[in-house]
Amino acid sequence: MITRRGFNLGLAGASLSAISALGAPAKFFSYGSEPSGEAPMSELQRRFLELRFGMYIHLNMATFEEREWGNPRTSPSIFDPKLLNTDQWAEAALSAKMRYGCLTTKHHDGFCLWPTATQSPSVKDTPFGRDIVRAYVDSFRRKGLKVCLYFSILDLRANIRHFDITAQKLSLIKDQLTELLSNYGEITALVIDGWNAAWSRITYEEVPFLEIYNHVKSLQPNCLMSDYNEGRFPAPVLYYTDIKQYEEHAGQTILPGSTIPSQAANTLQSVWFWKESFPSEKLRSAQQVVDEWLVPFNQHHCNLILNVAPNREGLFDGNAVERLAEIGRLWVHPEPLPPFDPAIVITTPDLAFGKPSLASSSADTTGPDLANDNNPGSYWICDAGQTSGWLEIDLKGTVSFNTVAVVEPTYLDDYGSESRIASYRVEACMQNAWALVMTSGSTKVAVHRVQRTTAERVRLIIQGTDKPPGIAEFGIYDEPLRS
Repeated sequence: MITRRGFNLGLAGASLSAISALGAPAKFFSYGSEPSGEAPMSELQRRFLELRFGMYIHLNMATFEEREWGNPRTSPSIFDPKLLNTDQWAEAALSAKMRYGCLTTKHHDGFCLWPTATQSPSVKDTPFGRDIVRAYVDSFRRKGLKVCLYFSILDLRANIRHFDITAQKLSLIKDQLTELLSNYGEITALVIDGWNAAWSRITYEEVPFLEIYNHVKSLQPNCLMSDYNEGRFPAPVLYYTDIKQYEEHAGQTILPGSTIPSQAANTLQSVWFWKESFPSEKLRSAQQVVDEWLVPFNQHHCNLILNVAPNREGLFDGNAVERLAEIGRLWVHPEPLPPFDPAIVITTPDLAFGKPSLASSSADTTGPDLANDNNPGSYWICDAGQTSGWLEIDLKGTVSFNTVAVVEPTYLDDYGSESRIASYRVEACMQNAWALVMTSGSTKVAVHRVQRTTAERVRLIIQGTDKPPGIAEFGIYDEPLRS
């Protein structure tokens, strides 16, 4: 994805009034040392990858319901982890040689693990009554572990769903993020779920991606934002996320040769939230966690975040604690981090999406519209026997852009993993005059920063190798200028 570089700290002024309205301290960070300043995206990604191994902690209403998603109609009165011990969680993480944690602050049913001042039910409405987010961040920081938070955009209690997003619901999302990013110190990464996923169907247009992204960065510029959108976008590009997020447990796997900063989530137990069978069930073996996940993932610039579900008392079961220690005895933290190329993060809508398109060839089943349909699973391809070609998009007006994406579908089985493109160039047309925007050598997937260009039409010209080349996505974007 794109280098989120330097988001203006001056934007913070607007957020301070929102924080005050929630009754929170008018201050960005209330715990520990203040960050020294905004770091470049590539540096933030490098620091994250150096952590290597983290602990996911799924604790929420579903823990008490024998479910994976909490029932949004269930009373918060059932939530009562009486013996909650977040120090035990942190000690177990250290025993496995983990370096960070990530807590499910709000899952899809909309119950909050902190005493939110918004309308959502939270720990303050339960017999337990205490702030679990505070307990977690304090325990993990005392042990020298970095802190990440999970937050679901999908919210079944507040009815934040596809086709039902209002200004008030968008404000609720932003107010809750303000609380989480203002009152709990420096957050290394915010993992977002339930957004732009096939199963939630809440789009980046309904809940505007850039508006939420900029809100997060205005509160904590160094907080990486990682959205679960692997199912839609091809792995070699960071679309709408600073860190690529895979749900390995659901079959989302890292492509061979991937070098972009990413994180893969899997479970130590059979599923995410605690079940009555957990104390006696067979856990993932330490050998599997180390040999099949940790070692190969780390070779591909991908952290493993391993879920451990606390039980209904707020403790890890004994078998989980023992297995984590066993993992720590097997695994050796590798040093140093292999070099990786900084990735560009795309945060804005594709200006070419759905616009009229032409091509050097246009078979009925592989027309040029498949190259700007915002669907990396479809593609345009040159006719049989052709090893070069072009695509042209009519932008239906004057458009300015500074970022170009060219995606070859080498991640799709019916195309093949070998690149068929030797080189390409992008041209822009304004008032019937064409001008060169950029050129590139052979690449499977690439995002290019270009000089800001104004055009009415854009054209991609491809020189291929020995097979007809194809394009899954030819996108143009007008990204905010960031240092």
